[in-house]
Amino acid sequence: MSHLTRIPAPEGVAPAARYAHVVTGAGRLVAVSGQLALDEDGRVVGAGDAGAQARQVFENLRLCLAAAGASFDDVVKLTYFVTDMAHMPAVRAARAAHIPDDRVPAASAVQVSALVRPEFLLEVEALAVVPA
Repeated sequence: MSHLTRIPAPEGVAPAARYAHVVTGAGRLVAVSGQLALDEDGRVVGAGDAGAQARQVFENLRLCLAAAGASFDDVVKLTYFVTDMAHMPAVRAARAAHIPDDRVPAASAVQVSALVRPEFLLEVEALAVVPA
C-alpha cells in the first residue's frame, strides 16, 4: 500500500519544497516542485531577470529531488507553470543546463494568470521513479 510522506524543504530552498512529497510502493514515485525563491523580505530572487529566475528554479528542483533521494536521471516528466510564455526560452536554457541530453519529456507549459503574481511566476514540477 502506498502512502504520502512530506519532505521538509532542503537547506537553502525557500519556499520551494513545500509541495514535495514521496509516494512509496514497490519502487518510489517521487513528485517534487521547484519554485522561485523569496528573500528574507519576501521579494522574488532575481526579479526582472528571467534567465536567473529559471536557473534558480531548476536548482531548487535539483535540491528538492536530492532531498527525496532522487536526481534528474530519475525524472520521467516535467510540467512547467509560467505567467508569461515569452520566458520559455530562458526556461529551456535552464533545463538544458541541468539536463544536458534533454531526455526528459515535458508537458505543455501552462500559462497562469498574471493576476496571481505580477512578477515572473515559474514553477517546475517533476515526477521521478526511484528503484526500491
